[in-house]
Amino acid sequence: MHKNTSPFLGLLMLLFSLPLLAQQQEKQVLIETKNTALILTVGSNQRLYQSYFGEKLSDHSDYSHLMATRHEAYVPAGMENLFEPAIRVTHADGNPSLELKHVNTTVKKQDENVTTTSITLKDPKYPMEVVLHYVAHFNEDIFKTWTEIKHQEKKPVTLHNFASSMMHFDASSYWLSQFDGDYMIEMGMKESQLTNGIKTLDSKLGTRAHMYRTPVFFLSTGGKSTETTGNVVAGTLAWSGNFQISFEIDQANSLRVLSGMNPYNSEYQLEKGKTFTTPPFIFTYSGQGKGQASRNLHKWARKYGVLDGDKPRLTLLNNWEATHMDFDEKQLVELFDGAKKLGVDLFLLDDGWFGEKFPRDNDRTALGDWMTDKKKLPSGIGYLVSQAHAKDIKFGIWLEPEMVSPKSALYEKHPEWILKLPNREEHYSRHQLVLDLTNPKVQDFVYKTVDDLMTQNPGISFIKWDCNRMMTNAFSPYLKDKQSHLYIDYTRSLYAVMERLRNKYPHLPIMLCAGGGGRTDYGALQYFSEFWPSDNTNGFERVFIQWGYLNFFPSVTVSSHVTSMGKQPIKFRTDVAMMGKMGYDIKVSSMTPQEIEFSREAVKTYKKLSPVIWTGDLFRLVSPYEENRAVLMYTSEDKNKAVLFNYILNTRHKEKLAPVKLQGLDPAKRYIVQEVNMLPGTQSQNPAHGKTYSGEYLMKVGMNLSPGRLTPVTSNIFEITEEKHLSEK
Repeated sequence: MHKNTSPFLGLLMLLFSLPLLAQQQEKQVLIETKNTALILTVGSNQRLYQSYFGEKLSDHSDYSHLMATRHEAYVPAGMENLFEPAIRVTHADGNPSLELKHVNTTVKKQDENVTTTSITLKDPKYPMEVVLHYVAHFNEDIFKTWTEIKHQEKKPVTLHNFASSMMHFDASSYWLSQFDGDYMIEMGMKESQLTNGIKTLDSKLGTRAHMYRTPVFFLSTGGKSTETTGNVVAGTLAWSGNFQISFEIDQANSLRVLSGMNPYNSEYQLEKGKTFTTPPFIFTYSGQGKGQASRNLHKWARKYGVLDGDKPRLTLLNNWEATHMDFDEKQLVELFDGAKKLGVDLFLLDDGWFGEKFPRDNDRTALGDWMTDKKKLPSGIGYLVSQAHAKDIKFGIWLEPEMVSPKSALYEKHPEWILKLPNREEHYSRHQLVLDLTNPKVQDFVYKTVDDLMTQNPGISFIKWDCNRMMTNAFSPYLKDKQSHLYIDYTRSLYAVMERLRNKYPHLPIMLCAGGGGRTDYGALQYFSEFWPSDNTNGFERVFIQWGYLNFFPSVTVSSHVTSMGKQPIKFRTDVAMMGKMGYDIKVSSMTPQEIEFSREAVKTYKKLSPVIWTGDLFRLVSPYEENRAVLMYTSEDKNKAVLFNYILNTRHKEKLAPVKLQGLDPAKRYIVQEVNMLPGTQSQNPAHGKTYSGEYLMKVGMNLSPGRLTPVTSNIFEITEEKHLSEK
């Protein structure tokens, strides 16, 4: 400073320079994918803020203009925060506050596509640390985030809230699409505008936790989004237990979104030196509507989120509808012939094959007693495996290893292994109780159940893993005075068992079933090859159920079986099943010769089309929520082939349906359109069948998928192939 400058002028200059000094101390953390950027800023106060989330800017210097320090990225409770916190703790000395300041940021590049950014935050007064992890999947435009919490206090710290993610948005309006339902009506789509206050999506069911609501959402900002327009965030929590996703709009119309395990009845005593890890929250941003957000998730899931997500799947015939629990060895072997007639890959033996002291003749007995019922199957499972292989089909089997029947040898031998309240009457759902998977001995038992079955019958090629009840009146004898750990530790224990099984059987296909869609999340799907969306296999209802799941999960995971439920034409039921991972649960002996002939050819057709259905980009063209039809298509990555599904639902007298503009094709390529999966002796009546069109025509003019008079509950499948690739069919 010049020696003649007055003290007042010097002070004034210093005050004006303070904002600049603060700005210079701020540091941005840039996390990018191919099309999206998440910008976090370390403020001059060393707190971490979310500054931006949206479409990536080509000039990084433009990020310097952001309002950098308005929204703290992971807000703790107990300080000056006035809204829902991401984390709330009580220290060992009773202090209920937490302050988080930035310590360091590390960036680790796993490969050319995956980068992990880890940001360490610490409390300046207490030895407590929170690490925020952000994984960016560049080509898929997917982010995955989770949190690690640990401390070095002398006594345990109580965790009350522990979000996996906190996100902030500033827009004129917000629209939420949620997916709710119940048993047999899973995954119903609802959309509503968010208003001031808190909107919460959650589960408190423990096991089968997603029966009423799946931990997924679309969030549209600045107005409603469509399949092809609008700014939208798709999010999902990779957790099979209780979850909570909350949306809070404050007095300034800012929105904060919190996602994670449900803190309900789950206060967690964290010991010194231990790490509490939250489940991953997986999300993506699209500036081109919901369809692109779904395709981002599907691409990521097939490569990173689902066991063997990029590998082929097996078609199967399940015996449940044919026999229920009333069968014997001879009947099952005869059913193998039905599988052979259909041309499927595998026969799946469902519930009812086990029980020694208490045979499994109904759903009131034998869960937990996983030994073969010698009365039904005197030659054992190995005999069935060998007989199936002799007919050139694989063999699979049903299990429900987390459950126990009160009428079972296991219940009599180990009452301390069961979740139930002391001094209360037992409460049953489906006449069964839940095993206490937090107990390491129970974990060993569940692991051994599967391992023994596979070791004694090494030819088993598939398992259906069921879970038919939620937790009620739950108390863990093992956890003793830490009952609030039950919901969290149960799910972690399930994953620990699956980790052990996958170390020994890394590629065994296992279907994730929970009385239908009671477990549908990417926490479980890292161990499972597919899931069962619903016990409702009515083809008409399945259009809506599968439509919902396909918003967030790729078709290769969505098991869909042809059954006799609903009594719709077999072509309609089959065409609906082809939308996902097709199988059969039907009494083949009751089918007509024409139905068997059609189904055999349908399996061949499906196997030809399945590479596009399983790995192609999904385009939802007409929603069943908006019209009396549903239209969707899958397009191969190279845009050489596509499969189009058209389902006519209910129609009115003389109703006419407009042509449908296709998506995802190459406008410069020429495509031949052929209707496939026709009933024997019938020919396509669609005028587009056998004709060649440019991709531009199909996308700008479209196809009349339903010419002539409409017939309710009918369907069409069209194979669309680039002209020069037709010889590859």
